Amino acid sequence: MEKKICVYAIAKNENKFIDRWYDSVKEADYICVLDTGSTDGSFEKFKKLGIITKQKKYKNFRFDEARNDSLKLIPKDTEICVCVDIDEYFEKGWSKILKDNWKDNTGRARYRYTWNFNNDGSEGVVFMADKIHKYGAYCWKNPVHEILMQTNNEILQFIDLPNIQLNHKADNKKSRSNYLPLLELSVKENPKDDRNMHYLGREYMFYGQYDNAIRTLKKHLKLPSATWADERSASLRFIGNCYKQKGQYKKAEKYFLLAILEANHIREPYFDLATLYYERKQYLKSTFVFEEMLKINNRYLNYISSPLCWGSLPYDYISMCYYYLKDYTKAISYVDKAIELSDEQRLKDNKFVFIQNNINSHKK
Repeated sequence: MEKKICVYAIAKNENKFIDRWYDSVKEADYICVLDTGSTDGSFEKFKKLGIITKQKKYKNFRFDEARNDSLKLIPKDTEICVCVDIDEYFEKGWSKILKDNWKDNTGRARYRYTWNFNNDGSEGVVFMADKIHKYGAYCWKNPVHEILMQTNNEILQFIDLPNIQLNHKADNKKSRSNYLPLLELSVKENPKDDRNMHYLGREYMFYGQYDNAIRTLKKHLKLPSATWADERSASLRFIGNCYKQKGQYKKAEKYFLLAILEANHIREPYFDLATLYYERKQYLKSTFVFEEMLKINNRYLNYISSPLCWGSLPYDYISMCYYYLKDYTKAISYVDKAIELSDEQRLKDNKFVFIQNNINSHKK
């Protein structure tokens, strides 16, 4: 008997995204949406499309509760559950790949997820997401940045399906003001959860609450379960960036160096340290760190990976460093690499200046 797939989601005021989302998920056997109080016609549109739909409003909203309620809408003959938010959409053919690879002992599937796109249309943050799971074997946990937890004792396996591509194009104007209090609640409920402690510290940093961020991120680093080097490095980088924003540059440098020591296989900590040196006009140090960073060629598909480290900006910075150091030949070489990755006119203007200075330096 063929395995049945159900796409399920929670939604509130997502009318502008529904057509794109529906067109990408209609390959599924079932589609279910729990509407959490839309006022823009979303709920009515879901019903018109024939989607299994229910509306429930929450006095104190939390993502895990809403997602667990959305699970209750899924038909009982479903085998594979696929959680897809309304501002996301699959590339065509995903359901066949999923059915062809799903085994009796499969519990979860990882797939390629593009979380955002740059202004030029290129991919930004890309990682392997894992919100596809076996029916009846999982529930959601945590008020925000919720995760799937297995609810039975079956021995289930992960499968990796990088040919399944899910894209995320969100409404950047939509408020995320509830994230901070929900993260604070999550950490209060489970202070030993290293992931949400890290997320809370990052959120404080985003809000400019630098002392709270530093304190929280240091707590993350002390947790016994905080063992993933890439994420530990990110916490150290965020602490460094907080000190940088506070004007404490020596402390910032210290934590960026610690971030490199924690995870010297990723570009991000090198980028932050080299940028600090550049902004402090320490151009020789900056070129050294950037060149070390550029020796790293493996981009890991996780949420830690920053697109800034893989675009034109590092070559742009290092070309400017060499310009200030009056090494115009290297400045030209690096700005050429920046231009290969970006058609920004400013880079072309810089190249013209570098060439002119190089010519004039040979006349002397």
